[in-house]
Amino acid sequence: MRDFLPADKARRERVLAVIRERYRAHGFDEIETPVMEEYSRLHAGLGGDNEKLSFSILKRGMDAEAIRAAADDPAALADLGLRYDLTVPLARFYATNRAQLPTVFRAIQMAPVWRAERPQKGRYRQFMQCDIDIIGDASARAEAELMTASLDVLDHLGLEGGSIRVNDRRVLDAMLDVFGFVVEERPGVLITIDKLDKIGPSGVVAELRDRGATADAVDALAAYLDRPSGTPSFDEAGIRAALPTGIPDEVIAHLVALGETVAAARGADAPLVFDPFLVRGMGYYTGTIFELAHPSVDYSLGGGGRYDGMIGRFLGQDVPAVGFSIGFERIVDLLQDAADTGERSVVLVHDRDVPLATLLSLKTALIAQGVRVRVEQRAKNMKALLERSAADGYASFASVGADTTAESLELRPLN
Repeated sequence: MRDFLPADKARRERVLAVIRERYRAHGFDEIETPVMEEYSRLHAGLGGDNEKLSFSILKRGMDAEAIRAAADDPAALADLGLRYDLTVPLARFYATNRAQLPTVFRAIQMAPVWRAERPQKGRYRQFMQCDIDIIGDASARAEAELMTASLDVLDHLGLEGGSIRVNDRRVLDAMLDVFGFVVEERPGVLITIDKLDKIGPSGVVAELRDRGATADAVDALAAYLDRPSGTPSFDEAGIRAALPTGIPDEVIAHLVALGETVAAARGADAPLVFDPFLVRGMGYYTGTIFELAHPSVDYSLGGGGRYDGMIGRFLGQDVPAVGFSIGFERIVDLLQDAADTGERSVVLVHDRDVPLATLLSLKTALIAQGVRVRVEQRAKNMKALLERSAADGYASFASVGADTTAESLELRPLN
């Protein structure tokens, strides 16, 4: 968990403002949910490994004897927990407020979440998530809206050239069935396949053999991984060529429709890449899955997928849902050297004998013109004062004497 100095906080708020403005432009509405959810809801088997990283909140009023008696049962010790993502709270929110929401609901959530991570570079115990979700639309249009909106965010942040890797959990299930992996071993097989980018085909095959996976199925997968392949085109011919025979036609049709819809919005060279081995680890995904990539980095800048079964756990009936989460912390790090957005800002450096009324009159006049103003008394070390002001995001400064007026104020750049 981190503190943020003024310049860091200002940069984060600028990025949040762009994300919020672009998502709202695409028709999404912002909601807010509590930072805490019921323990049973956070541990309902929907959050995968994130459930193990959740912070639980001790029940109020338990004495030492009651705590000792419940020491071996976390559910008896805690009844609430801090949210570890925004998807589980959204599912609960929709189930609670459905009668007041449109048939197809497009939601924005921008809020902190908490996970008991082992602190290291790029992994924080408190971090910001920026999610958009569409609930109530089972068509490929929903995924396409999420993708075009998120690519638009990157463009407006100055990160043009982004692309999205796409797969479908139904494709993965069908592939594992074609190869011959039995149902019971498939979750473990997917965990290993998810390491393909890191350990390569030979590493995946070796790990599967070490795990004792079905030998014939591992052989079939190894042969498939060894076939000559390039980057498939995102159309029916390209997707079919990248897959073994036996994949359901309706799944391929869904992917093709998605590609056509994004192409219509972004142009013929829509930046979608079909990746039959994209896995994503969340157990609640039921269909399309995707990750946002940018050529400047070798890690994803966001991702998401379809989770049609989650809301039914709270509502008692299935409702189609799909979501996309922008990797806010990673994007902020990429933009850490970006210049200010052009905000007009000035530091008024005044002599000791300048009347307070003069200072506040000048400050008020500048604020009325839309300028951000800070007042500082002249220091012996002016270089340090001006450097600090520049670091805090100010663009210019002006010296103020006893006779200075708004008309005679001379602004000079800080950089």
